[in-house]
Amino acid sequence: MNVNSLSYKGRSRPTLKIKKGARQEQIARTALAVVAQHGLNYLNIGTLACEVGGSPSAIYRYFPSKDAMLKSVLELIAKLLQKNVVVVCQKTPDSLEQLHQLMQRHVNLASQNAGIPRILFSEQIFAGDAGRRNLVDQTFHGYLGEIARIIRAGQRQGHIRPTVPADVAAVMFLGLIQPAVILQLVSEGNFNAARHAEHAWKLFREMLQVPGSLPPVAPLNKRGRNKLPKNFHPPNNQSQK
Repeated sequence: MNVNSLSYKGRSRPTLKIKKGARQEQIARTALAVVAQHGLNYLNIGTLACEVGGSPSAIYRYFPSKDAMLKSVLELIAKLLQKNVVVVCQKTPDSLEQLHQLMQRHVNLASQNAGIPRILFSEQIFAGDAGRRNLVDQTFHGYLGEIARIIRAGQRQGHIRPTVPADVAAVMFLGLIQPAVILQLVSEGNFNAARHAEHAWKLFREMLQVPGSLPPVAPLNKRGRNKLPKNFHPPNNQSQK
C-alpha cells in the first residue's frame, strides 16, 4: 500500500496511533526485506520509499532519520523472537518440546528473513551508536532469559537435569542456531540450517534430559525432520544403533 495514500481527516486520535504503529511495522518489515536482498549499505530512506511505493517525505512522516528506522527494525526483530516464545509455550506444556519447537521456529524465522542476521551482526549497527548497541543487547538478553526460564521450568517438571545451569544452557541453545544460519547465508543456501539444527538438537536434548523421563527422540527423515503423528511415541530403537 502507498504510504502517501493514508488520509487522517475525520479520524479519532487513538485510531491515528494504531494506524501509525501498523505502518511503521510494515515499513520495518520492508526494510528487513531490502537488507536481505541488497545488504545494509543499500538501505536508506530513498530506496525504502521506492520499495513501499511512496516518496521519501512519506517515510519521514514515520521515521525522522535512518537511525530511527533501524531502531524500529531492531524492535521488530525482538518482537518476532518473543512472539515465538509465546507461541511454543501455548502449544505444549512440556519444556523440552517447547525448546525444540522454539529452535525450529527460530531457524525458520532467520531462514525466511535473511535480513535479521545481516542486521544483528553488522558493524554498522554497533559503530558509533550506543542506542542501537543497547537494543541488540536487550534483544539477546531478553530472548536468552526466556530460554533459561523454559529450562528452569523443565527442571521443576523433572525432565531436565537439575545440575544444568539454565543461563549457560540458554547460550548453548542459541549456539545450535546462529552459526548454522550464518553458514546457510554465506553458502547461499547450500548449507541446510534446519537439517543441522535437528541433528544438533538430539545431542542438546541428551545433555539436558533426565534419563528415562521422556520417550526417545524420533529418527530424522532425509530432510532432517521428525515426521511422526501427534502423540506418537516411538519405541526404544537402541538395537538399531
